[in-house]
Amino acid sequence: MSVEVLTFGCRLNTYESAAMRALADQAGQGEGTVLVNTCAVTAEAEAQARQAIRRVARERPGARIIVTGCAAQIAPDAWAALPGVERVIGNAEKLKPETWAALSGPAASVGDIMMAEPVAPPLVTEFSGRARAMLQVQQGCDHRCTFCVIPQGRGPSRSVPLGVIVDQARALVAAGYREVVLTGVDIASYGPDLPGQPSLGQAVRRLLALVPELPRLRLSSLDPAGMDDDLWRLLAEEPRLMPHLHLSLQHGDDLILKRMKRRHSRADAVALARRARDLRPGIALGADLIAGFPTETEAHFAAMMALVEEAGLSFLHVFPYSERPGTPAARMPPVPVPLRRERAARLRAAGRDAARRFHAGRLGAEELVLFEASGRGHSEHFAPVRLAEGRGVAGELRRLRVVGVDDQGLIAEAA
Repeated sequence: MSVEVLTFGCRLNTYESAAMRALADQAGQGEGTVLVNTCAVTAEAEAQARQAIRRVARERPGARIIVTGCAAQIAPDAWAALPGVERVIGNAEKLKPETWAALSGPAASVGDIMMAEPVAPPLVTEFSGRARAMLQVQQGCDHRCTFCVIPQGRGPSRSVPLGVIVDQARALVAAGYREVVLTGVDIASYGPDLPGQPSLGQAVRRLLALVPELPRLRLSSLDPAGMDDDLWRLLAEEPRLMPHLHLSLQHGDDLILKRMKRRHSRADAVALARRARDLRPGIALGADLIAGFPTETEAHFAAMMALVEEAGLSFLHVFPYSERPGTPAARMPPVPVPLRRERAARLRAAGRDAARRFHAGRLGAEELVLFEASGRGHSEHFAPVRLAEGRGVAGELRRLRVVGVDDQGLIAEAA
């Protein structure tokens, strides 16, 4: 039996969960094992993982519970003390075959992530229930945003050599995947630690040239300060690079951005959005945004709300600010929790309105849709699509015409 994996957090965790499942199965560790891959981005993400562990321990007392991920890396003893947890594995150890071949010894096996050496990620060619594959190109982060604890969980930025990326992309296409998503902690930081110091754009350009059989390539969340010239050229000229950017903006007010220690300004975000639309008309832009950051006033929040329309953001990933122990922001004057939640709700409502406008603008357009196991799919712009009649086959690429829109996305029929 395959190991059961409970995944919390980002796309990189999704990739790593698939990799760990394969490593555990190869080592014969699957039967009766529940692997919990934690996230440390918010207190809520940590709470969800703890609840899942307690539920497994209560409902399946014989299960072998193993915990890993960013939250476990940062506070291994706390996770090891939870009922039913047999072992905690660090982020530097979890993708090593030898870790899964010998699950014995102390309850916590967590090394110093800041001293972690670059390791080629395992080849993963099966993402259960998913039509698109994740491909890790980078790990860790060298920046120190004041709200973020992830560098403590992931360590310094480490890039995957292009040859490894190309080989894995070829294997994914051979396994039947029609779309690959490049993922990492901070993929815009790709390359400085490699020979020749290639940029992310250079790596993407070479990947597409060396794997011509790959139909669709998508990028996960991008730091706007890391967009390089090659990436801009590809956005304008390469149809296999999807017309969809998800930006790690975090806020829309310059003072708050400065207090967050972000590397871009509000004007930078607006200019980036304008340039993207000039180069790739119709492109979809998404963003990560935090509501209720310490010292945020109503005027600061209004600037972020206005940015949604000014930058033409169509898909929002909204977080109410969550204090992370040991970060500078946790020592700043806080916004009351109820107000954070209220502002986050208003921002999400603005995001829903923006998504509806984007979807309405696709009426009558033809979309190349990648279908998923649900029988629904996503367009090149990552807009959700469902057929007016019938069902699609998971993994199928089909050209459709948009005939309607609703709160769930696009409604389409055969073109």
